[in-house]
Amino acid sequence: MMSNLILKNKQDNKPTRNDFTGSQSHLVSGSRLYRTIRCWVLSNKFLLTIYVASHALFLLIAVVNAFLQHSHLSSELSNWDGVWYIRLASRGYPKHPLHYQTTLGFLPFYSMLMWLVARLMAGNLLIAGLVINFIGGLISTILLDKLVTGWTDKNISRRAVVLYCFFPGAIIFSMVYSEGILIPLIMGALLLVQKRKYLLAGILGFFATATAPDALAIIPVFFVAFLYELKKEPKQTRREKRALGAIAISLAGISLFGIALWIWTGTPLAAYNAQHYGWKESTTPLALYDQGKILAGEFSFKHFNYHNINLNYIVALAGALYLLIFLYHLVKPKLIISLPAFIWTLGISFLSLTSTRTPPNPRLLITAFPLVIVAAYKFSKRAFNIYLAVSIVLLIVMSSITFVGIALRP
Repeated sequence: MMSNLILKNKQDNKPTRNDFTGSQSHLVSGSRLYRTIRCWVLSNKFLLTIYVASHALFLLIAVVNAFLQHSHLSSELSNWDGVWYIRLASRGYPKHPLHYQTTLGFLPFYSMLMWLVARLMAGNLLIAGLVINFIGGLISTILLDKLVTGWTDKNISRRAVVLYCFFPGAIIFSMVYSEGILIPLIMGALLLVQKRKYLLAGILGFFATATAPDALAIIPVFFVAFLYELKKEPKQTRREKRALGAIAISLAGISLFGIALWIWTGTPLAAYNAQHYGWKESTTPLALYDQGKILAGEFSFKHFNYHNINLNYIVALAGALYLLIFLYHLVKPKLIISLPAFIWTLGISFLSLTSTRTPPNPRLLITAFPLVIVAAYKFSKRAFNIYLAVSIVLLIVMSSITFVGIALRP
């Protein structure tokens, strides 16, 4: 009796063919996933090494600053706009339009994503924002490699990746700034436009315009794509309609935000009012002239005091000069990037040159990423090395100032 019971238990515990096959299939799937990841890591080893090295440098700068300036590492990584994005993710928008600095001055998608990721990280919004930007910066580096390889070749692409990762504006991938997701969204949209996949590009544009207002520079890209399709295939309207659809989908991102503000605060212009009155933001063709005039007054030897000199104005004028020089080399002797990428660059250049509060600083220049990588195409090996060395020095100095206090914006 007992022997029969033992035999029965052994038979009950014996794995069936289906159980064994199922376990084996899981092992095979796991093995394939591992091989796929390993293959991807090995094929992108150079990109990963450069990107991680640049982030290690940023972290080292922040840690040294925190030690020397007796500041908190968390406050450095969330300095400037990071404070507002974290506040928006934790408190949302006020219910009434206000004419001073509030969360109304910032678009919602980045903070929404931070809130969502923070739910997986014990509610820590700072870590969520940094994780998002680290991943976003890595994705943008991979997309940049794909874009530049398509425009030229792999060797120039590697140069471009190095310049991109060690450009002073790359600090935004180590801080809580919306460009951490804006730039990869735009790069992805440009890559899709080049492949004439307009509706998918429009979806990325939707999230981009819900992230930052300068993403509206993608609209001219889609409009030029529509004109291209109109000229190329006058009898075929499917791609034309998709290009127009991309415009509508992209505009829906910021339009839905305006409608939501209208319902929530009573006016669709609540964000504009916060920026205009709270941050004194406006657009004028004389923006650089006004900034230069203010800077000249600060350098007046009648009341000279270097402590009162606003470094942001110096960076603005230097950035404008950089922008104009490299924009010229971008098209001479011929255009060295795709037309969609060039249109995007012109759009960001126009917005930065006419903005009273957001001039061509490193953050705006890296958003117009084709400008940053011009040296990868144009410079000889010696000139490239010198340019890279200067860029790294500026990165260290400017990042040190940006992390601590409010003397220099990213």
